[in-house]
Amino acid sequence: MQRLLRTATALALLAPAFLQAQRAGVRDSAWVRTTLARMTLRQKVGQMVWPSVFADYVSSSDSAWRRIDRWIVTDQVGGFTMSIGSPMEMAAKLNAMQRLARVPLLIGADLEAGAGFRASGGFFLPNAIDLGGATLFPPLMALGAARDTTLAYAYGKATAVEGRALGLHVVYGPVLDVNNNAANPVINVRSFGEDPAWVSRLGAAFVRGVQDNGMIATGKHFPGHGDTDVNSHLALPVVTASRARLDSVELPPFRASIAAGVGAIMTFHGAMPALDSTGVPGTLSPAVLTGLLRQELGFGGLIISDAMDMRGVLDKYGAVEAAKLAVIAGADILIQPENVAQTIDAVMAGISEKRVTIQRIDGAVRRILAAKVQMGLHRVAQVDLARVRRVVGDSATRTLAEQIASRSVTLVRDTPKLLPLLSAAQAPNRRILHLVVSRSTNLGAGSTFSSVLGRSAGRIRTIVLHPDDPFVDPARILPIVDSSDVVLMASYMAQQWDQASAGTPDGLKDLVTAIQRRAKPLVIIGFGNPYLGAQLPQVGSYLIAWNGSRAAQRAAARAVMGLDSINRYVPISMSNFGVSPASGTPIRTPAARPR
Repeated sequence: MQRLLRTATALALLAPAFLQAQRAGVRDSAWVRTTLARMTLRQKVGQMVWPSVFADYVSSSDSAWRRIDRWIVTDQVGGFTMSIGSPMEMAAKLNAMQRLARVPLLIGADLEAGAGFRASGGFFLPNAIDLGGATLFPPLMALGAARDTTLAYAYGKATAVEGRALGLHVVYGPVLDVNNNAANPVINVRSFGEDPAWVSRLGAAFVRGVQDNGMIATGKHFPGHGDTDVNSHLALPVVTASRARLDSVELPPFRASIAAGVGAIMTFHGAMPALDSTGVPGTLSPAVLTGLLRQELGFGGLIISDAMDMRGVLDKYGAVEAAKLAVIAGADILIQPENVAQTIDAVMAGISEKRVTIQRIDGAVRRILAAKVQMGLHRVAQVDLARVRRVVGDSATRTLAEQIASRSVTLVRDTPKLLPLLSAAQAPNRRILHLVVSRSTNLGAGSTFSSVLGRSAGRIRTIVLHPDDPFVDPARILPIVDSSDVVLMASYMAQQWDQASAGTPDGLKDLVTAIQRRAKPLVIIGFGNPYLGAQLPQVGSYLIAWNGSRAAQRAAARAVMGLDSINRYVPISMSNFGVSPASGTPIRTPAARPR
């Protein structure tokens, strides 16, 4: 009896909270229904179109702001994709945009390497002063090297906490593509790696980290952009894998993230004949988006197109037809169209032509409005600017980025046993030549690495080489090489969205060969494309730090000097080094010196 009384008392205490939550849920559902019912057909279509804007400062009289005003007030778009800028300007600009909107805006952003991937703040020129910003993490492939789902969850959590403080709601990530093609010019380190099982585990953990902390995660690029050597920004890729291979390699990460409750999926602007024999890209394929994703995999969240200004869909179909086909296929949101009004007109024309049904539009908009309710935008759409400074780029998040960077620095090979440089067998005053290979636009390349190295190594000389200019004649560098005891060549040549291939910069092979002929100790450090080591003449010592963030540079410098241990797990295959994810084991090289 007493147990029953205690149970009844507990239920009585819980009842008000339960009823309150139930009533809130009813009100939320009512908001979706009434908002949808009040919309004209054109307003509904507007909800499905999301242009892209920079997080820069523009005055209210500027033509760029007038264009944003027109998109919100006249075209009544449902959301935006936020591009690069500073944290405070991003938050302030989004607040101003939300004030213009009749229906609150849902804001997405590519936060593949944390909020700092879009809100880094940049550099002040000509002094190259780092203006500071949100936390920039190592790329997802660094998590593949660390092989730690706890870190993946924490990464997702930190991304969501900072992103939400900025006024963002949808993370266009994680990248769930299994990068099993070394020649892939666009995915590369954006992927967790080439092992489907680990991509699945890490991707699902990242999704949970994001969605447990107030943002919607987006798995991309469905059904898989990993096995291609064509950049979908520039042309239409074709993945020729069989359906059985897709089921065992490309699709498992998406299945795992759907099981983890991922709220959105982004599409692939590439053809997969095994899924759709017509050769149409996945973004425009009913067989892929409706048949496979909705019906077979049971996904009920938002389907977001990849950018609709990419040549993978535009070259063959044109902007108008591509917009119609994407909606027919099952896309709920069309991001980054070349022309907003034209895209809305195109979908409206598809409805008039009876190619697009009203039910298709209502279903998409209902999901968009439900996501806005999930984010609480029907109650409060603007963010507290004072909170931005408290949350974004805080010390705890930066410490996490440093931890991930440290855990992921990977030693692929060290046949001559050059590392660590400060081991007992090495002279602490040796002369080190630090060659930085980077694009001229990468103002932070090598600066943190040089600073950390200089505090421990003594005599270090840094020379920056820019392959986007006529590459340096090796003869100009060799006299300096001759006067050095060891050469550290750090490459920051990362893949770029407008890059057609994943090749090595012109002249770099010649320089490496010339240094090797001098029989000088040479260590290659990859801060960009990790496949670089496989494209150069046989390298005895090769270390990968995955990207050029300050955290990665600091971690690599500490690893090189023996102040931190070095990971030996490689999440991708490099046949010339004899390593692959299947054969890799997370061996730790003991640190030469304590922290």
